[in-house]
Amino acid sequence: MLRAGSIGLLGLGLQQAGLLRALGEANGTRPKAKSVIFIFLSGGLSQIDTFDMKPDASEEVRGEFKPIATRTPGLHICEHLPMLAQRSHLWGLCRSISHDSNDHSQGHHMMLTGRSDIPVGFSPNKPTPSDWPSIAALANKTLVPRTNLPASMVLPEKIVHNTGRTIPGQFSGMLGDHHEPFFVESSRYNPASYGAYPDYLFHHAQGKVDGTRMRFRAPDLSLPQSVSLDRLRDRLALSRHISAQQDHLEEAAASRDMDRYEKMAVSLLADPKTRKAFDVHGADPKLQDKYGRNAFGWSLLMARQLVEAGVNLVQVNLGNNEAWDTHEAAFPNLKNFLLPPTDRAVSALLDDLQNRGMLDDTLVVMASEFGRTPKISKLPNVSLPGRDHWGAAQTAFFAGGGVTGGAVVGSTDPFGAYPASDPQRPEDFAATIYHALGIPAHTTWNDSSGRPYHVYNGQPIAGLFG
Repeated sequence: MLRAGSIGLLGLGLQQAGLLRALGEANGTRPKAKSVIFIFLSGGLSQIDTFDMKPDASEEVRGEFKPIATRTPGLHICEHLPMLAQRSHLWGLCRSISHDSNDHSQGHHMMLTGRSDIPVGFSPNKPTPSDWPSIAALANKTLVPRTNLPASMVLPEKIVHNTGRTIPGQFSGMLGDHHEPFFVESSRYNPASYGAYPDYLFHHAQGKVDGTRMRFRAPDLSLPQSVSLDRLRDRLALSRHISAQQDHLEEAAASRDMDRYEKMAVSLLADPKTRKAFDVHGADPKLQDKYGRNAFGWSLLMARQLVEAGVNLVQVNLGNNEAWDTHEAAFPNLKNFLLPPTDRAVSALLDDLQNRGMLDDTLVVMASEFGRTPKISKLPNVSLPGRDHWGAAQTAFFAGGGVTGGAVVGSTDPFGAYPASDPQRPEDFAATIYHALGIPAHTTWNDSSGRPYHVYNGQPIAGLFG
């Protein structure tokens, strides 16, 4: 116990984390996974054009794409996901995720927090302190970090719409700012375009956009030449001394939370192995090629490096500005710009995790804020059709972390409109992540006023796991 409670200058509480994990396992809450990579496709992935195709429906429902066989007998997915089709023994699907909103902001809030109920004071234009905490924030609050890195991180940028609104649901909300997940800002937000730059940058209406001027940057964790590590430690010690003079309990509590981030910052600056986890451009060139040398590939490569370095949950936003919002030109945009880099990067992630012996210990999850309408439609004054927002049905993708390869949970009606069997809610989706990470079902969290709430508000999707 003395060893577990001892924390050095850099806050290396590894013995403590190991003890708490061992105690949890003794109480029957052993995690199925050490880490989760949560891939979020902002805008709304079309279930009918990817993982829940309806080839026998009418043309206005089934669309232009054809299904192809996967490695799993009887399981078919979109022809533009051939690499994932070859790896169906590694992943499973839930085709019956459903909620009641067709609004982007509400849908984001529901799927990123795992709560179907919209909180009082909700604003679709900005996050508010009354929002429910995100899955990433609750992971940061409830999990003991395995290393000096945060328990949860989000990359490569916050989800921001081209109107300038920051999408609610990504942040800590009622938990308080000191439990925010750590945001890794590696991608420069570009409000005029979408997709995986440089090769797959596009505009929904105009098609391909030149992305060669955009840069995917790892965060700069090096010290300036004028500042030595000892000097940085001296400044942090001075900061702590000043903080110790604060009189108010609330300020003192905030100071203790800041100490955690100060220790983490020193660790990031001092440890070359930690800094390397953020460096995707320095990775093996052949590995970069497998992931794809684009924003999607580099993001998932960084996610793998971070979970290998000890991060419990990494949320990866593939496509900002609601890139998957395919109202118009849906089929050329999916075919040419969105599905190819996703197919390649997610397939490379699964291979990489498996080759490193990490797939059984890492749950990979991929979902959107909602699906798309069964019926194809066309907006006024546009030439090519697409599909509208549809909260009633979407397919979520799961791999690793004990998922049974080729498993399919739930189904939709012949039009892909509503769950026909085994319906699941955002609460069940979130519970699957929490359960995989070993968070006990009775765990609670308190808002800023001390009021307790349950972490779990649904049941893990049991049919995914053997």
